[in-house]
Amino acid sequence: MRILARNARPRGRRGEIDLIAVEGDALVFVEVKARREGSTAGPERPVLAVGPRKQLQLRRLAAAWLAERPAGMPYCAEIRFDVVGLRLDAAGRVTEWEYLRGAF
Repeated sequence: MRILARNARPRGRRGEIDLIAVEGDALVFVEVKARREGSTAGPERPVLAVGPRKQLQLRRLAAAWLAERPAGMPYCAEIRFDVVGLRLDAAGRVTEWEYLRGAF
C-alpha cells in the first residue's frame, strides 16, 4: 500500500479518516482502533468498535474527501474500507493486531 493521507479531515465534516491509501487499483480508507490490554471498556476486539454508525460516518467522510479529490491522485477502479485493530501494552507498544480487509 502507498499512503496518500493520514488523519484526513474533509472540509465541512466532523471527524477524520485515519489513513487513505492506494493498493493496486483500489483506493482504501482505513479506520484504526486501539485498546489497552486488560481494558474492560468497549467491545472484546478493537475492530468491533467500528459498528454501523461509525461505518456510515466513514462513508460520508470518504465521499467528502473524494469530492475534494486532490490533484494528481491516481485513478482507482475500486473503493474499499478496511479496519485495523490494535491491542497496546502499558508502554503503548503493539502486542496484538488484526487487519480486516474490505470490512464493510
